Amino acid sequence: MPLLRSLALLFTLALLTTSANAQDNKLAIQKYNYAEWTKGIFSEATTVTGIGNAKFIYLAGIGAEDENGPRGKIRNPGDFVEQCKYAYDKIKRALATNGAQLSDVVKITTYMTDLRYRLDMGKCIGGSWGGVQFPSHTLIGVAALAFPEMIVEVDVTAVVQAK
Repeated sequence: MPLLRSLALLFTLALLTTSANAQDNKLAIQKYNYAEWTKGIFSEATTVTGIGNAKFIYLAGIGAEDENGPRGKIRNPGDFVEQCKYAYDKIKRALATNGAQLSDVVKITTYMTDLRYRLDMGKCIGGSWGGVQFPSHTLIGVAALAFPEMIVEVDVTAVVQAK
């Protein structure tokens, strides 16, 4: 369902932003990796341009994986709030690398292994987002994430004006 919503949003925005604002009408998809251990496994970020004057930024699920450590090293095992804060710190940095910030985020999906942490998530969001209004959000409880010590993982979609 989230994939269908994203595709519907992408299609709608394409229809609304064509011709007058089109750059060169050539769709460009670029994929990026920031941590060494993710290379060859998955793209951490994907950008899409060529749809009007928009640049779509899709961040893969971001959690407390240590981007400077070996594959599977999780920071702050067992501490939901610290894992959440670290994830949002990584999100801010990935957005900035792609010319965006939290205020450009249009959709978030959060995956948690224990929904009893949802009140703690509010503390994390408040501290991480400050005065920026939180966007559309889906919270999903899951049995497990990519690595056993992960408690939370966040998917992010942002849109900025293409340059």
